[in-house]
Amino acid sequence: MLDLNKRIKMENTIYTISIYTENNIGLLNRISSIFLQRHINIESLTASNSEIENVTRLIIVVDSTEDRIKKIIGQIEKQVEVIKAYYHTNAESIYLQSALFKIKSNLLFEKRQIQNIIKKSNAQIVTVTPEFFVIEKSGRKEEIDKLYKQILPYGIMQFVRSGRISVTKEEMKISEMLKEQLN
Repeated sequence: MLDLNKRIKMENTIYTISIYTENNIGLLNRISSIFLQRHINIESLTASNSEIENVTRLIIVVDSTEDRIKKIIGQIEKQVEVIKAYYHTNAESIYLQSALFKIKSNLLFEKRQIQNIIKKSNAQIVTVTPEFFVIEKSGRKEEIDKLYKQILPYGIMQFVRSGRISVTKEEMKISEMLKEQLN
């Protein structure tokens, strides 16, 4: 029988991978091909500026084993433009997504239930026109899914969800590490 640590490493878990990198053409394609070669589906991908000037942060969410993630991190860090890559579990991270729902305006005024759903879900109305209104919901994937299911029977004209944004609960000393490398 395998001990508990080995079993955990062999079980699939949701991991958030943070990659600090220079923003160069073709890098995202090379990174995504690393996942493709290992037959790992990318659940979510977000690119943004990081806390470090001129450094981009990619956040990739995957469902895999820890052993496979460690190998992927090693391959990612071999890319010339990659400064550092990390992986974290959901328990080690604070994370959110954001979603926009476009709905016919008449429902906002004719169906009191829509207003109650918006209020109970802590969503925000961001714009109202004679033809449609747009609500925004930030939160965990499950919260957005719940709101989607509640609004779906009334009709959704358009829907879009962002990729995960995430920070770690523990301090990441990437800024200090970069300063040391540059000195």
